[in-house]
Amino acid sequence: MKQTILVIAAHPDDEILGCGGTIARHVAEGDEVHVVILAEGATSRDATRNSKAREQELSDLAQAAHKAKDILGVSSLHLHRFPDNRMDGVELLDVIKVIEGHIWHLRPAIVYTHHAGDLNIDHQITHRAVVTACRPQTGQKVNTLLFFEVPSSTEWQISGSGATFTPNWFVDISEALQQKEEALAAYAGEMRPWPHARSIEAVEHLARWRGATVGAEAAEGFVLGRQIWCKG
Repeated sequence: MKQTILVIAAHPDDEILGCGGTIARHVAEGDEVHVVILAEGATSRDATRNSKAREQELSDLAQAAHKAKDILGVSSLHLHRFPDNRMDGVELLDVIKVIEGHIWHLRPAIVYTHHAGDLNIDHQITHRAVVTACRPQTGQKVNTLLFFEVPSSTEWQISGSGATFTPNWFVDISEALQQKEEALAAYAGEMRPWPHARSIEAVEHLARWRGATVGAEAAEGFVLGRQIWCKG
């Protein structure tokens, strides 16, 4: 049965780093995948936020996000412009309202987003906002809530300073790993050379390791937040 899937990420490239292979799997199996990216992803590189000074970079990021979308076959991409790495300065309710709008419009069965223990503050805020927006109230259609890991954030958190990412849900992406890497290549400006954690090589090593832990050539790991067994 065709499902509607929603991926909610903090920054352009997080959606691919976290679950690019899983997105490709969903699309290949006939599901409809939508992506929402909340923060603009560039202005934290300056001492103070100045989106005009980074306008070309922001435009390049948007183009990269749309290219990655097309590579994976995503049905829709929504880019918001919350301040990069400054989302803790935004009223949480404002973030929740944006997410709720997408959830009530798209009515997804499965939502993927960031893990609570990530080092990056925007990832943490996104996680909190998504969990709130997906609260199981009457009429809510989200029955599965999954949290992904993002290389160069999840593993950089210090033990004891945040929740540990211990995956208990795995998706075999053996046939989709190359597609994930092609989508990451669209974000060439955001990727780093090996041995940086946010390099193509590191992403492949992680996928191979997650796969090896469950007997697959490659996999993506998730933490299950909630699953509701609904009537068919």
